[in-house]
Amino acid sequence: MGGVAAAGLAGRARAGPAGGVPAAPPPQDFDVLDFTVDGDRAVGNRFVLCVPTHLAKDEKVPLLVALHGSAETSDPRTGAYAFVERYGLADAYERLRRPPVVRTLRKEDYFTDKLLAELNASLVSKPFRGIAIACPYMPNAARMDHEAKVLDAYASWIVDVVIPRARKEAPVYADASKTSIDGVSLGGYTGIEVFLRKPDAFGAWGCVQGALGSLRIGSYAERLAAVHQQSHKDFHLETSQGDPYHDGTLSLSDALRRKGVANELLVYPGPHDQTWLRESGTMGMLRWHDGRAR
Repeated sequence: MGGVAAAGLAGRARAGPAGGVPAAPPPQDFDVLDFTVDGDRAVGNRFVLCVPTHLAKDEKVPLLVALHGSAETSDPRTGAYAFVERYGLADAYERLRRPPVVRTLRKEDYFTDKLLAELNASLVSKPFRGIAIACPYMPNAARMDHEAKVLDAYASWIVDVVIPRARKEAPVYADASKTSIDGVSLGGYTGIEVFLRKPDAFGAWGCVQGALGSLRIGSYAERLAAVHQQSHKDFHLETSQGDPYHDGTLSLSDALRRKGVANELLVYPGPHDQTWLRESGTMGMLRWHDGRAR
């Protein structure tokens, strides 16, 4: 426990991820560090940390904790590498650093002309400077006994183990205002549960196609608004037109606005899948967290 293995940049190039996803090229802009740390393996004891390599001397960046989806809860290694190997994290990061962003798919258009123009205009006025991303393994708490206790333990692990270790290993700001948490699908649900348990540890919460559950939207809006009233927080909600959680995401955004809580709502074309994440979804997440902490 507590050990660290250096990344799988070479390792990642040698072996592509399971599930038919083609291996991505090694990242140009960050190193990937692989940590096995103190924690219950069933709840969490492994994460990877993407550390920017393009920074100036003594430059610091925000820290994002990014949680994967349900398909990668099968084992700690798969979950920890989900963003790097399956969700297009390195490519999204590189495209944002080297605008203009262009479409990469021949048959599918997971942007609109308007969204793409707005993104590229924003990259001219406020260039993407980069962030560090901690990608921890996440269990499927809903399928485990005593879900609430599992989420309690996971939230404590994120805040007490993952974030301090990330701050030790990467040139990130140490204050909560520039530390945020986001998640994809099931990771959106787990992320909001972590955030609401430990709001003082984060300056922002977001979700990408978050599996929040329509019956929870009203309660989540109330609880997020209460946290925001105590201490200003930023909120990011991202979905797509073919996302089964599209309506719930819009409902939460609207409920927050009715309570006077501003939030960023981003809606792309496309389905709920990893191709969408690699083309536009992960990029939208990275851009928001980089821009909001500057």
